[in-house]
Amino acid sequence: MFKSFFTYVLLLFSAFATGQELTGPQLLEKAIQYHDPSGNWNTFNGILNITMETPKNPDRVSTIKINLPQEYFYVKATRGEKTTEYTVEKDNCSIGFNGKTELSDALKKEHNLSCERANLYKNYYTYLYGLPMKLKDEGTIIDPKVTKKTFKGKEYLVLKATYTEDVGKDTWYFYFDPTTYAMEVYQFFKDESKNDGEYILLTEEAVINDIKMPKKRAWYYNKDNGYLGTDILK
Repeated sequence: MFKSFFTYVLLLFSAFATGQELTGPQLLEKAIQYHDPSGNWNTFNGILNITMETPKNPDRVSTIKINLPQEYFYVKATRGEKTTEYTVEKDNCSIGFNGKTELSDALKKEHNLSCERANLYKNYYTYLYGLPMKLKDEGTIIDPKVTKKTFKGKEYLVLKATYTEDVGKDTWYFYFDPTTYAMEVYQFFKDESKNDGEYILLTEEAVINDIKMPKKRAWYYNKDNGYLGTDILK
């Protein structure tokens, strides 16, 4: 019994030691191998059904269609009595609201409907559900140094990512299990010295097109751990 326990501890230590020797790009490759072992993300064509739960608000239920080879994105979201639809196909955009596509400028302004918002949703969903594979995108700067950090009582291998000016200004940290390289937390700051931004806890997994995606994403403020909401992949 003691010998088995000692062997387990030795293997665990060894895993951490090996992890600490990894460079940032090497850790990213191992994480991608875990989440997308068949390399399917770049040809992803699938449907995501997501429910967003937020305090003091009705759930927002969304159906999202992503076809990366065709540069196609569609989202239909219902919250209460309002249903919005956005379609982005290459450079074209269309908007629907409560089943109608002929919308007045006043209605669009009242409900914040625009092609700019359509592209915001497109970028938001393809980025978050495409992680960690999206960290290979042009304009992403991966820190070569991997750090080890304890977060919520668990030790992780942490990857830092920043972006070229034309892509983004936030600083992101991605937390990976040191033995499986599964992504379990990510965190971003607009100004790290102010401890602003948010962290997101990832629990459970859903396998879609042979890609392991987080089933639940719970959002919190960095500054006070205030709870924002949870996205649930149905």
